[in-house]
Amino acid sequence: MTRDDDQSRTEDDDRSRAESDDSRAEAFRANTPGTDVELPYAGIDTFLKAPYRDVTAVDGADAAVLGVPYDGAVSNRPGARYGPGAIREASAWWAYLSGYKGGLTNVRTGNTVDFGALDLVDCGDVPVFPMDRERTAESVTAHVATVAAEGAMPVLLGGDHYCTFPAVRGFAEGIDADRIGLVQIDAHSDTVAESPVFGEHFHGSSTHHVAASPICDYEHVAQVGIRGYESPDFLAFADEVGLGLYTRSDVADRGVRSVVEEAVEQVADGADAVYVTFDIDAVDPSVAPGTGTPEPGGLSADEALAVMETVGARDCVGAVDLMEVAPTYDPTEGTQRLAASLLVTFLERQFAE
Repeated sequence: MTRDDDQSRTEDDDRSRAESDDSRAEAFRANTPGTDVELPYAGIDTFLKAPYRDVTAVDGADAAVLGVPYDGAVSNRPGARYGPGAIREASAWWAYLSGYKGGLTNVRTGNTVDFGALDLVDCGDVPVFPMDRERTAESVTAHVATVAAEGAMPVLLGGDHYCTFPAVRGFAEGIDADRIGLVQIDAHSDTVAESPVFGEHFHGSSTHHVAASPICDYEHVAQVGIRGYESPDFLAFADEVGLGLYTRSDVADRGVRSVVEEAVEQVADGADAVYVTFDIDAVDPSVAPGTGTPEPGGLSADEALAVMETVGARDCVGAVDLMEVAPTYDPTEGTQRLAASLLVTFLERQFAE
């Protein structure tokens, strides 16, 4: 037998074994109930177990998820770089339940939803450069712009809150918008123009940069849940520039749904679309301790869900992010579970009712 004959027989044997293995797997799946159910802790982590797509191939999708595992612009505790992975992992629970039950009833709202029918894709994480904030920001802008230009709603998983600024910029670029409104759910205003320690670009300056950009101004920014301590002239500043300021006390006095409705109305007026950014530290740290700058006295889990139910029902909202989840500070994993639930609630109201 020649060497060529021996090689040919080996290749035939390998092909035969591969075909046999494939047919055995197919036969097992066809004959065994439950093989189509993927457990929440199994498989590859994408948000709601959505299919992976490149950012250049999201045409036709309702929404596209992007992770930004970057926390190089924080001023307190690091760890938000692990947020995107933790949120994705937590979101698998709803995909699992919806998959094997054939849909779900949201007892809070009474709506029946099938997350399998939601045309959601996950584009993975954008390239980040831990020692290069500027290049990371350019990456966020480019990838969000690409997704938005394809007609899919960008859903950003942070990452520290500085990343919202390049994301808003990319969203405006992708939809060719002249004006973007920003609704910010947060404990902190992030309106610092410059810090002697952190400079002009850090997670406490993101809203300042959005409002100073050509596609926004403070009259098109509304903040919900602000509490704790700001600079001595902050309240006078907010009044002077026309910032829509709804403090934690306003939420307690008026109710969160009323406040959020008014905030959306304010920023949507004259804007091409609204971007919603939710910093998880808006929620009380007794509920969501896994964040870099916890602030006592925040929103309850119920109020946070009501926020997403409210903004999720508005057609003017074109992009959303969930920022500052730092899972290592929460051994119960409750913070990322709440973060995933907030986004699931938003997507339900937008697309799956």
